[in-house]
Amino acid sequence: MLLNKILDVIKQASQTTDMELERFHNLKMGDRECGTNPPEIEIRSLQPGDDATAFRTLNEEWITRYFTLEKKDREVLNDPENAILLKGGHILMAYMGHEAVGCVALVPMGNRIYELSKMAVSPHLRGLGIGRRLLEHAVAWAKAIGAASLFLGSNSKLENAVHLYESIGFRHVSPERLPPNPYTRANVFMEMSL
Repeated sequence: MLLNKILDVIKQASQTTDMELERFHNLKMGDRECGTNPPEIEIRSLQPGDDATAFRTLNEEWITRYFTLEKKDREVLNDPENAILLKGGHILMAYMGHEAVGCVALVPMGNRIYELSKMAVSPHLRGLGIGRRLLEHAVAWAKAIGAASLFLGSNSKLENAVHLYESIGFRHVSPERLPPNPYTRANVFMEMSL
């Protein structure tokens, strides 16, 4: 019985449609090294008044896949303009053509400290280096606006994300060292001095 279920999963995974393969092969590839060259993307900031639907959708996808939307998630995702932008924060959106494929937020916490938050990449494009490009852009942006440090709360279930953060210089710290984290799912805490 278990063997049949495993075989079914393998069979489903190997039955990628021709359309999906064609879409993957037709992606314009960039020239960065990340194991696999990521597609060409444009990263730009979300401005007050812009449509924040993609920011909400990208984040709701990963949060509900692994966890449950919490009160703070709903607060931020339903009104990122007031929750982030009008408080002096920044939301960076990654676009491939006209499609929003990733996002990340820098939330000001005072004293030039920012929380790196709400990072997401479209599920069908994960593993192509978009997250790394977005994260590197966010760190550069934080430096440009004079941030002294970044911190984040994540979860050990999100091994790829935690590894990505480590690979660009975030270091594990105790939660007591950081501003209070409102998410019950957070069990990994990291920071980066800039």
